[in-house]
Amino acid sequence: MRRGIALVAASGLAFGLAACGSDDDTTEETTGTETTDTETTDDGGTETTDDGEAPAGGGSITVWVDDNRLPAFETAAEMYKDATGNDVELVVKENDQMRSEFMTQVPTGEGPDVTFGAHDWLGEFVTNGVVAPVELGDKAGEFNELAVTAFTYEGTNYGVPYAVENLAIFRNADLVDSTPETFDEMIAMGEEAGTEYPFLVQIGDGGDPYTMYPFESSFHGPVFETDGDGNYTDVLNMGGEEGNAFAQWLADNGQNGTGVLDTAITYDVAVDAFKNGQSPYILGGPWMIADFEGMNIAVDPIPSTGDNPAAPFLGVQGGFISATSENKLLATDFLVNYVGSEEVQTELYGIGQRLPALTVSADAAAEDPLMAGFRAAGEEALPMPALPEMGAVWGFWGNTEAQIISGQGEPVATWEKMISDIETEMAK
Repeated sequence: MRRGIALVAASGLAFGLAACGSDDDTTEETTGTETTDTETTDDGGTETTDDGEAPAGGGSITVWVDDNRLPAFETAAEMYKDATGNDVELVVKENDQMRSEFMTQVPTGEGPDVTFGAHDWLGEFVTNGVVAPVELGDKAGEFNELAVTAFTYEGTNYGVPYAVENLAIFRNADLVDSTPETFDEMIAMGEEAGTEYPFLVQIGDGGDPYTMYPFESSFHGPVFETDGDGNYTDVLNMGGEEGNAFAQWLADNGQNGTGVLDTAITYDVAVDAFKNGQSPYILGGPWMIADFEGMNIAVDPIPSTGDNPAAPFLGVQGGFISATSENKLLATDFLVNYVGSEEVQTELYGIGQRLPALTVSADAAAEDPLMAGFRAAGEEALPMPALPEMGAVWGFWGNTEAQIISGQGEPVATWEKMISDIETEMAK
């Protein structure tokens, strides 16, 4: 459940600000599923084959997973064992500990061969040299293109995605029959519904830039500028006229304006109010579906506030391979060909209610109208930046939005100070 992603991201990305250089060994070893002809043994102690396939029999890899998804990964492990004779030892880790423990154990040669987690860990992992590249080969075309992009850092892929998630509008279909294309039109329909709130969005005292981002992106686009291939650079893209226009929009709709945006609305307040029929619209993610069970709801794309479409962040879950693993070939085969299979990705969807990254599995999941709604809302999504520089952004970003919404200070001047503060922090 995403109650406050900004706080989690800010603390986790702090590792990246003190990052060391990448270990050269991570770029010298081929990690793809194709192998060269050889009679020698690989690092995992099993013989390579001459037909381009991973070695079969006698090998073993250790994989870190969280408890919720353990059953699906047990299926992948059984499939892998049956097909190759190689073992997969699954070790359950708390999700909020997996990242930090991977960071500290891998450089010592400890830890797993594979860990599962969020794509926005990637910048920290690569900068600190704890993950190895992963060659997807022809399999890359079978995944959601943005999911593959999310696991790509400076032109190199470092993971195998299994699920994607993004925000969308939940609509109480008993109160309104559609979600308009613009924010102002949505608010007007919400007011006509006669409920206490025309629209609900969690903000809180510290702000929530993750949740507010779809509205902001319709003004200035990505958080960081992108290169010709669509990869994020380290040049901030939140300032200028477009950023200032968003700051003014926050003030106009804040507590001294229309009052639609309110720092008193936290996650729990927003969810409870929507459940109780106090608003026809709420901005949220698939983690809210269970909260609204029994309601007549629909999921729609997010209305725009600026001149561009409202683009939510895309979050992607997937598997990383340890840079110090002695079993990279086996780990790659397990991730690409088994975790990347339709059977496993479909089972993971059944557990987590997140759209699969594998297109064929996502197509099947989208037969559910709610999942189809999230998929439509995600067509404009932008992968959350995996840059270590995001560690300099979250705190200033959230606090500034909360200040402007609550009427503290002139909006443009406050926003421009935030940009300056972020750039100063990034330069340290």
